[in-house]
Amino acid sequence: MPPPAKLLGLDVGEATIGIAISDNLGITAQGLTTRKRRGLQADLRFLQQLVHEHNVAAIVVGLPRRLDGSLGPEAQRVLEFVSHLRQALSLPVYTWDERLTTRAAERILLEGNLRRAKRKQVIDKIAAQLILQGYLDRQRSRQHSSTQDAPEGKGGEEDIRSPGSNQGM
Repeated sequence: MPPPAKLLGLDVGEATIGIAISDNLGITAQGLTTRKRRGLQADLRFLQQLVHEHNVAAIVVGLPRRLDGSLGPEAQRVLEFVSHLRQALSLPVYTWDERLTTRAAERILLEGNLRRAKRKQVIDKIAAQLILQGYLDRQRSRQHSSTQDAPEGKGGEEDIRSPGSNQGM
């Protein structure tokens, strides 16, 4: 019997991709690594390898919405990456509202008294961990709650498999 599948969380930036992974039970997220971007095809191959090595069943990608909930150029770049990711991996890929996760990661690292150089090395991995943990917590609360409706764009996940599902949110 294969081991239980895990989820991968991504914080996709222009220079790096922060990567986190869930435990087998889907309860906790742990920061895995920060990958320096090396081009679309190289990044996709790297993620394919991680998916295979860690028995990943789905991927959660942080969607950088503006504070008013709209999608700016950075969010459009992430959605384009997500489209390529889905084609390359043939796995469910979900976006998750990542507003303020990088600031939260920075706060966590500052409270830990990490030097600036060390913070820069791990901030994207921590942001990916916060994105994935938010998604896992929401999934668990849905399982334990009779009210399953989340306000769109307010920490809820979006299934980008449906064309246009991110429009107008």
